[in-house]
Amino acid sequence: MTNEQERPFISVVSPVYQAAAVLPELVERLVAELHRISSEFEIILVDDGSTDASWACIAELATAEQRIRGLRLSRNFGQHHAITAGLDIARGTWVVVLDCDLQDRPEEISALYLKAQDGYDVVLAARQHRQDGWMKRISSRWFYGALSYLSGVKQNPDVANFGIYHHRVIATVQQLRESIRYFPTMVRWAGFRQCTLPVQHLESKRPTTYNIGRRLRLATDIMLAYSDKPLRLTVYTGLLISALAFMLGTVTLIRFALGQITVPGYASLFILMSFFSGLIILVLGIVGLYVGKTFEGVRNRPLYVVAAITPRNPHEADAHTL
Repeated sequence: MTNEQERPFISVVSPVYQAAAVLPELVERLVAELHRISSEFEIILVDDGSTDASWACIAELATAEQRIRGLRLSRNFGQHHAITAGLDIARGTWVVVLDCDLQDRPEEISALYLKAQDGYDVVLAARQHRQDGWMKRISSRWFYGALSYLSGVKQNPDVANFGIYHHRVIATVQQLRESIRYFPTMVRWAGFRQCTLPVQHLESKRPTTYNIGRRLRLATDIMLAYSDKPLRLTVYTGLLISALAFMLGTVTLIRFALGQITVPGYASLFILMSFFSGLIILVLGIVGLYVGKTFEGVRNRPLYVVAAITPRNPHEADAHTL
């Protein structure tokens, strides 16, 4: 596909969780596809605290293919922290990020690379005819719509992690060391010349590891990390309620002066007190979430802990524990 002197070094980073059954096929297809672009490549598989045989499979694959590197995190830090761990050791001029469940076809990498040669630093895979369940599709639309509004940056619900990124983009993303990680938003923040390319989307070859609780927690973390709009919305709500309360109080005083109010409004008073009490609790809760995330950030803990790593070449020792 490219001349020998023009062949780039390509890194593929794939976060792995409970994926022992699909890893051999993933690696086989990746190696075949990457050979179409260059013989100079590496595949970085990051085991994010899997409890199945994923790490044993990664170590075996790395022994058979010296261009495969494996990282094993000490526990489940989350998909985007695992991506960060892989990016931190990636050496490629171009870096591909790809989930391990084979919903995104490794065979699309060549098309992404060719598109990047038109002068793009980032080419994102836009999934066509998504094969997710209806609940995931609906929740994704709601999530990306809310994120677009709160962050002020339009988010494409058909774009996730899969894409090809120039090393200058990855270097910029690596400088962002905040504890709340969401790779697509960090890439959008980094800027550079970006585009999307339609790709085929398949059914996952393993059960999803994102339940509703994890999705809600991720959505909350991202919105708090990348936007202050929730705080501003509470200010606007407070101003609106204050204005309404002033107008209602004025009307009430006028009616009382005219003798139109003869019975004390205990019921309305109780309702208003309950409403404002709930509003105050809501506002305090939002502020508390921001304070909590700020506290989490200033503790300056590492984003991940590597428990084991496979050797870089067959002349080194076997996969060792750090």
